[in-house]
Amino acid sequence: MPLYFGYGIDVGYYVIALVALVIGALAQGYIRRTYRKWSEVDSGIPGTGADVARRMLEEGGAGEVGITRVDGTLTDHYDPRDNQLHLSQDNYRGGSVASVAVACHEAGHAVQAARGFVPYRLRSALVPAVSLAERSWTLVLLLGVFLNTVGLVQVALVLFAVSVVFQLVTLPVEIDASRRAVAYLGARGSGLDERGARAVLTAAALTYVAAALTSVMQLVYLLARYGNRGGRR
Repeated sequence: MPLYFGYGIDVGYYVIALVALVIGALAQGYIRRTYRKWSEVDSGIPGTGADVARRMLEEGGAGEVGITRVDGTLTDHYDPRDNQLHLSQDNYRGGSVASVAVACHEAGHAVQAARGFVPYRLRSALVPAVSLAERSWTLVLLLGVFLNTVGLVQVALVLFAVSVVFQLVTLPVEIDASRRAVAYLGARGSGLDERGARAVLTAAALTYVAAALTSVMQLVYLLARYGNRGGRR
């Protein structure tokens, strides 16, 4: 049952929106502070982030993966469509602990793809459905509420649930990529490299945890708000 206050304002929705905003801001602030700290510490491993990632790719059976630069800060990602690591300028050229940690994390995703890591394959399989769901669920929900059509509301909830499942499946994929990166750097660098990489990548993982948590909260709210419409007369 939604909680209303004053002029029909759904307090529950605004509480969830505020909590999501705070959690997201805290997670982003933490990753930026941690990344900045370890960006000032040189890695004990020879080469730049791109160099170290290249060696990890070769050793991990993903030597055919390319490495290129992208604009921005912490915009690094692996794109299976062009089979390339896209590293931000600082991490491509930099040799800090933070740079090699992020670069090797993205290399970890390429290794996952090359070795058929099951959660990675599942996440990739969900991408088309999630793309459709994220573009359409809000519109479908609004149409269902406006037209008082139970079927459309239920479709909207299913679409949003698909995006929540995607967020949850993303967690083990990101954690495993970080595990691979930390293990690689720990075996080839110093204890400082391993500790710094773990700090940077744990902070990065918290952003995914925050996103998943807020998505679950929103789904619970939507189910409580609209999920019993089918039983109304």
